[in-house]
Amino acid sequence: QVQLVESGGGLVQAGGSLRLSCAASGLADDSADSSLPMAWFRQAPGKDREFGAGISRSGGMTYYADSVKGRFSISRDGFKNTVYLQMNNLKPEDTGVYYCAGGRFFGGDYSSSVRYEYWGQGTQVTVSA
Repeated sequence: QVQLVESGGGLVQAGGSLRLSCAASGLADDSADSSLPMAWFRQAPGKDREFGAGISRSGGMTYYADSVKGRFSISRDGFKNTVYLQMNNLKPEDTGVYYCAGGRFFGGDYSSSVRYEYWGQGTQVTVSA
């Protein structure tokens, strides 16, 4: 059974930085065959869950929502199913629960939450003004 576990959330002042991590377990190994496309979504209080950033199986392709482009960076170590989200110049509107997601699709729209089969439990990010 595939499980995703996030870490690294917390409280930070506006303009500060945080780095989130997500580790997957329950996969056969760290080979290309076991690699998942992965993404970070977030959900602010009273709002729908929204896409933040996505990364392809090899890490060669990355995708960002306009709201985080230029401030957030998603990365992974080759085909390993551990991904990171470096968040810089944080704003109060970045506050929310951040979820890691993994899928088994090839190409297409990384921003669609329905394409992801596996989800972490979420980690809280709070940015104070």
